[in-house]
Amino acid sequence: MAEAIDTAEESRAARVTWSTLRIVFGVLPVVAGLDKFTNLLVQWEKYIAPIFASMLPFSGRTFMYIVGIIEIVAGLGVLVTRWTRAFASIVGIWLLCIATDLLLGGFYDIAVRDVVMAISAFCLARLSAVVRSHAASRGGAVGPAPRGSTAVASSITPSRAREAAAP
Repeated sequence: MAEAIDTAEESRAARVTWSTLRIVFGVLPVVAGLDKFTNLLVQWEKYIAPIFASMLPFSGRTFMYIVGIIEIVAGLGVLVTRWTRAFASIVGIWLLCIATDLLLGGFYDIAVRDVVMAISAFCLARLSAVVRSHAASRGGAVGPAPRGSTAVASSITPSRAREAAAP
């Protein structure tokens, strides 16, 4: 009986963590992407490494508009589509590209932060496989059951989690 409770608790923790990461990696890229058009948070062009800035066929401002559009699409892909796993991986790769630019530009502290965020985005992608596969196996929607639902606690076992996390 204790194992059933632990399994239910692990499953709930997985769903809550998945939902939290999905919101974070959905909303934050959209906010950052929108800010590329307003520069309310920061003057984004200053983060373009000189080596990359010299290669651009257009202004840094135009480049940031393009970056903003990509970030908005990626964030919405994580947040409101059924392809959270794929878009979370895209966000992770995007963050590693940004970290590379920041390293070359000498913004080491921000680059480290972006690498950590990329790792978290990849964790969301891996967790999406477990949460999604469980939801599909019970014929339900992805994510936590709606309030007031009579859905039975899920049964993501540690072995199923390890299988989904395997490369």
